[in-house]
Amino acid sequence: MRFSSRIRAMAIAATVSVFLSGCQSSGVHGLTVSNAPPELSGPAASAIAGDMVSRLAEQIGQGKVTVALEQDNSPFGQALESALKGWGYAVVTDQKTDGKEKLVTLTYGIEPFEGQVLARLSTTGVEIGRAYSITAAGAAPASPLSVMQRG
Repeated sequence: MRFSSRIRAMAIAATVSVFLSGCQSSGVHGLTVSNAPPELSGPAASAIAGDMVSRLAEQIGQGKVTVALEQDNSPFGQALESALKGWGYAVVTDQKTDGKEKLVTLTYGIEPFEGQVLARLSTTGVEIGRAYSITAAGAAPASPLSVMQRG
């Protein structure tokens, strides 16, 4: 890897870390409010959602909880709901359950940054983030996964 490529990768990783640690708590359970730009294409939204949900499953266990999704009805929000269901999670968007399931509130954020997008998934226990390059076919990871455990 060339020196300039390493510097760029380190800058992206630092930005993702700042993005994760600097989030404002203004939503449910101290989590940020979900938001994603409506102009994110369907293929890019699906690629990012699929990758992020697979990484989230590593943190909270695959299909073992009901996810309360704070959604903004953007293409990414819809792709995220589909990806969660594809990984075996029960998903509620109206916050109503029978109280018997373990419920995990999930919010997300997609932010454009220097020709890429920064993606974040947040629960009360963990927050994950990664930068993606948008391509004609969808999106590809452009940084390592950033994981922040909450105590």
